[in-house]
Amino acid sequence: MAAPAPLVRLPEWARKGDPLARHARPLRVLLRDEQLVTVCEEARCPNLGECFSRGTATFMLGGDRCTRRCDYCSVATAKPLPLDPGEPERVAEAAARMGLRYVVLTAVARDDLKDGGASQFARTLEALRRRLPGVLVEVLTPDFRGDEAALRAVLDAAPDVFNHNIETVPRLFPEVRRQGDYALSLALLRKAKATRPGQVTKSGLMVGLGEDDDEILAVLRELRAAEVDVLTLGQYLRPSRHHAPVARYVPPEGFAEWERRALELGFPTVYSGVFVRSSFNAFEVHAGVEGARA
Repeated sequence: MAAPAPLVRLPEWARKGDPLARHARPLRVLLRDEQLVTVCEEARCPNLGECFSRGTATFMLGGDRCTRRCDYCSVATAKPLPLDPGEPERVAEAAARMGLRYVVLTAVARDDLKDGGASQFARTLEALRRRLPGVLVEVLTPDFRGDEAALRAVLDAAPDVFNHNIETVPRLFPEVRRQGDYALSLALLRKAKATRPGQVTKSGLMVGLGEDDDEILAVLRELRAAEVDVLTLGQYLRPSRHHAPVARYVPPEGFAEWERRALELGFPTVYSGVFVRSSFNAFEVHAGVEGARA
């Protein structure tokens, strides 16, 4: 049996402040009042304290139980509960109470549902637009197992940004994203453009799961060929000792170099950094998209 890979020590520049920061408490209380789940908490995001202190969060639809088990993700894998019909209105109410101008919606994978939870995205988009006219909404969806009807249901609700993360390189999918499919994820991004011309699309990768630079570059080329508009690149940080170990840490200057290379490939907007996550500073990133279009 091969010896386990040695653990890579967490460098100081990959450490962030306390996610339980005092200023984050009011938003935690609001979310509990509305009985809502955030990916910020469930995925143990290192930016949680910063985002909650600023009054922003990414709402996670469909409950807190995922039907898939990815080795990098801390969201619980279990048999999901039925969809909550009141969830869309509670998300809209929470967004109004938070004074949000830009809302990010994501979801657990719901392979138990025929549409993969697409209808819950659509209903929540509609509830947000009723409650907050003029609000901008970004959706970060699962792959819906490639179901075009599910994808169309989300796009028909007219999200301002359609996001689906490729997450890692093709070689590592069988190791860390066993129930996913690289080609299917790439096709989903292509179909989003073809189904709704003009739709802003977004995708992202984590660095540090065991990929090499040539593999990252190959994925970036394929994402750009799929006409992805917004690219995010961030460092994989192990949620617990039960998750995939970190193979390497890329320093801040390494992420700056990846941003430069991605822009050279033609991505209109790139957000790259150690703590970058798909929905981190999403409003500011979207403003960059609009600036690039102007």
